[in-house]
Amino acid sequence: MLIEFSVANYRSFKEKVTFSMVAANLVAKDKEIDENNAFVIDDDLKLLKSAAIYGANASGKSNLTKALAFMRWFMINSSKETQSTEKIGVERFQLSTETEEQPSFFEIVFLLDRQQYRYGFEANTDRVVSEWLFYVPQSRETKLFERRDNDIRASKKYQAEGIEKRTRQNALFLSVSAQFNVEIAKEVLELLSRMIGIISGLNDRGYEEITVDCLMEDEHTDEIIKLIKKLDLGIDDIKVEVTEINGDEIVLIQTIHKKINSKGSYISTELFDLDEQESEGTQKIFALAGPLVDTLKYGKVLIVDEFEARLHPLISRTIVELFNSKETNPNNAQLIFMTHETNLLSNKLFRRDQIWFTEKDRFGSTDLYSLAEYKIRNDASFGSDYIKGRYGAIPYLGDLSQIIESNA
Repeated sequence: MLIEFSVANYRSFKEKVTFSMVAANLVAKDKEIDENNAFVIDDDLKLLKSAAIYGANASGKSNLTKALAFMRWFMINSSKETQSTEKIGVERFQLSTETEEQPSFFEIVFLLDRQQYRYGFEANTDRVVSEWLFYVPQSRETKLFERRDNDIRASKKYQAEGIEKRTRQNALFLSVSAQFNVEIAKEVLELLSRMIGIISGLNDRGYEEITVDCLMEDEHTDEIIKLIKKLDLGIDDIKVEVTEINGDEIVLIQTIHKKINSKGSYISTELFDLDEQESEGTQKIFALAGPLVDTLKYGKVLIVDEFEARLHPLISRTIVELFNSKETNPNNAQLIFMTHETNLLSNKLFRRDQIWFTEKDRFGSTDLYSLAEYKIRNDASFGSDYIKGRYGAIPYLGDLSQIIESNA
């Protein structure tokens, strides 16, 4: 489970910002929303099942996703996919002289086997400046290792003696530890690679393969078909075949539709090619179905950028409701998405702490904040107030009347 993610001096983030899935101590308009949209870990920790991030175009919403994606990639691959002379792919905040010489900062707090861990690092393009891993075995946070440049000090519990000397300056100690079979490191990286999915709503091809793999391996097939049927696409079944054309394997995806006669009676079925005969919205729902079912079934975390792209508002809402439900989300999976869809911005769907905003200041740096920071009534119209600018995070448009000059 994801608890918090923090980033600083990366892309549009100059100052440190923290996105949190920790439920705030507040009461929603409808108590059922409080009970359904959050779940209890222990006496001190309660987490949210979903969160929406709003903001104007170019406000930094996508950069939060990209920062987490880079952090995860670097954690998993820095010891094996990079060479000693390679640069680290951090992209610092470029609009301030203050940050030119400062490293980028990344930190993630998560649950592993019901214990809380906090892992992070600072890096510039040449080296890892610092790195740390702590966990909470009972009530107090305990160090597993800390690093300052090449000075790495690990606890006995971490069991990584001698690996410090094998860690390059442009690689993470956690990544190297996992490569040398340090159990804690392997478990952390396995969790982040397997339990956190990051996808873009604009690029179906990037995650359509997940749905195809599930169907071909007969994993979650019934659930995927059931979900697609429930979303009223007129599809009764799906057929996936692998054919060979000129030596290349081609995956053919066909949707099955009922064919009726003039009296409205079913007589046969028709096969449609998904890519050629179905709408872009249907193609996206097919692509999303696998990741959604897999996330819900195994209690994973799914992060979707441009969530609403090519989806009807009612379908977007239904997907959110799947996560905000004890019945359809019994394993407490988490959905985090970036969107402009104000129809979802409702106190009938979200608690205030589930709604986040990104806004750029006059220096071009992104600020990230939650609606829970505002003192508003529980029955406030979140969507209407947002469009009116009461929470910020909207585009401020100039006078467009003189853009096209008249020839009269």
